[in-house]
Amino acid sequence: MTKERVAALRQALEQEQLGGFIIPRGDEHQGEYVPARAERLSWLTGFTGSAGMAIVLRDKAAIFVDGRYTLQARNQVDGETFEYQHLIEEPAERWLEDNLGSLPLGYDPWLHSEDQIKRLAKGAEKAGGGLRPCEENLVDRIWLDQPDRPLDPVSLHDAAFAGESSEAKRTRLGEALAEQDIAAAVLSLPDSIAWLLNVRGKDVPHTPFALSFALLYADGRVTWFIAPEKADDSVRSALGNAVALAAPGELATALHGLAGKRVRVDPATAPFWVVQRLEAAGATIDRGPDPCQLPKACKNEAERNGTRAAHRRDGAAVARFLHWLSHDALAEGASEATAADRLQAFRAEDPSLKDLSFDTISGSGPNGAIVHYRVTPESDRKLASGELFLVDSGGQYPDGTTDVTRTVAIGTPSEEMRRHFTAVLRGHIALATARFPRGTTGHQLDSLARRPLWDLGVDYDHGTGHGVGSYLSVHEGPQRISKVLNRVALAPGMIVSIEPGYYKEGAYGIRIENLALVVPADESGDEREMLGFETLTFAPIDRTLIVPDMLMPPERAWLDAYHARVREILAPQLTGSARSWLEEVTAPL
Repeated sequence: MTKERVAALRQALEQEQLGGFIIPRGDEHQGEYVPARAERLSWLTGFTGSAGMAIVLRDKAAIFVDGRYTLQARNQVDGETFEYQHLIEEPAERWLEDNLGSLPLGYDPWLHSEDQIKRLAKGAEKAGGGLRPCEENLVDRIWLDQPDRPLDPVSLHDAAFAGESSEAKRTRLGEALAEQDIAAAVLSLPDSIAWLLNVRGKDVPHTPFALSFALLYADGRVTWFIAPEKADDSVRSALGNAVALAAPGELATALHGLAGKRVRVDPATAPFWVVQRLEAAGATIDRGPDPCQLPKACKNEAERNGTRAAHRRDGAAVARFLHWLSHDALAEGASEATAADRLQAFRAEDPSLKDLSFDTISGSGPNGAIVHYRVTPESDRKLASGELFLVDSGGQYPDGTTDVTRTVAIGTPSEEMRRHFTAVLRGHIALATARFPRGTTGHQLDSLARRPLWDLGVDYDHGTGHGVGSYLSVHEGPQRISKVLNRVALAPGMIVSIEPGYYKEGAYGIRIENLALVVPADESGDEREMLGFETLTFAPIDRTLIVPDMLMPPERAWLDAYHARVREILAPQLTGSARSWLEEVTAPL
């Protein structure tokens, strides 16, 4: 179907006198998790990853993905129709400069931020074609059975888990806007709105978002642009008179009403359509970060205690799964798909579980080397002795969001596997035990996790850590730990993943991931305020994959102490052979 769909899109290009069209993997909210209606990239190309972009010109096309999805793109996307490009090393603007020509490149201004458009414009203008916004998305024009917009109802997030009322949040953030002489801020990120209003939704898979837009005013009032049928009387009553609901189509009129006023817009996340409307209205645009992002990332006491509790329960489910994996999986002829189902069943024994936090990555042998692998009926492999099995999974609970990766040897691992696993473990420990001065960014810490792998002449092509929400997105900004420059300093209350890895194409993948809370780490004699990490995740690390002689004494001490803590937290939640197994696999190395 790919060739036929690309051909139909090229007919639309001729009708609009365009040289090409951009198809990002995203929606109006620039999000990783999108409703079925917004899966335009997957519909056109077959690529199902959570990040990427395609550009279709009249005579050629390319798909751009980052290192997480290089193998997946080659497996899913027709190489005769699309060139494969690396999103970072071979950016779209460079490809456009060489290939676009003199006709303009069309784009949907709802699906790109201002920052993205500026980058793409450079290449398009150098080619001589430039960019042209399209009133109608050309993929939508040819996607005749495109799904409808989701209309799932909104629910209230319990104040006991939120830890702060919506009124208090709105007042606090409004005062901060007023101090900067900003009349209003445009909120386009669903997690910002969910956090600010203490609401949750069901519009996208695995992430409790209600897709909508909002305006936060300096006096603490909010206008929330959401389909009226999604918010019932109980939601409206809880929000109070200071939150006015409006239909999504009224956003343009509301933006026009800000003429002459200073308005905060995040150029990295807001759709360029918003910038265009505000500029046309004569508003003064204050380009800066979404005002909700940093406060949301720094979890309050209730959210910190909630995530601790959620991780203790989640760890017990993971332990039951790992016990099954070591004792019964081979005998039962388990496959990647049945293993993922079994893990979900263990989590579902907790009645508080709302959903998985993402589709479980369940990769056996060579499939484990595909960083964001998703098992399908066609790709499903049985677990086999002598191979590694990588499982990356998480749960959504009302008190917290979890994300944990474990790599397990099925049978006897090779010495190469053990060396690489131990290097990944050493990198994990180096970051988990780091102390750093307040003001340090994740970018500055990233190399700590990579050094043991670099010593072996290898690396991994993904970030080392991402932020995590509180019953929100499992991938949350603005903080991250990555080689990519990030200027947001880590601060107390932030939750991040620590997940170094190694991937041998066609053979196996290794990743060890825990979530960690940024906490004060002051010691006597410190001249600066120091921070560190409190590990939140509790699950055994496969000791059969460790080469003990590669560990330094402090690393061995960390592993033994971690396993002692895992045993302390999880053993009371397990019974019978599962508890005996846990005591065995968490014994000192």
